Amino acid sequence: QVQLVESGGGLVQAGGSLRLSCVASGRTSSIDTVGWFRRAPGKEREFVAAITWRGGFTYYTNSVKGRFTISRDNAKNTAYLQMNSLTPEDTAVYYCAADTTWRGYLPSRVQEYVYWGQGTQVTVSS
Repeated sequence: QVQLVESGGGLVQAGGSLRLSCVASGRTSSIDTVGWFRRAPGKEREFVAAITWRGGFTYYTNSVKGRFTISRDNAKNTAYLQMNSLTPEDTAVYYCAADTTWRGYLPSRVQEYVYWGQGTQVTVSS
């Protein structure tokens, strides 16, 4: 089992920045990829970014490329999502998730991730 706890959400003005953290505990050696997803009001949960736990390879959805950066600190069992140039469209609950299967590609579908955090709210005001 892997437990994930997100933090770092909050209220920020458009153009501002936030850094989300996701601390993993439990059987962290089983993690292959950590992903960030978000769910905006009235919308489905969508993929934001992913990083391989060992190699650090990254993948982003187009709407956040150049603004968001995913990273990880293996010594701290923590993944981060640095979010810059935030817009009101980025308002959502942000979730981190862990995939324990090696796939040969970076997963971006909800069903590919086994473990999920409880989410952290990000609100961007205009």
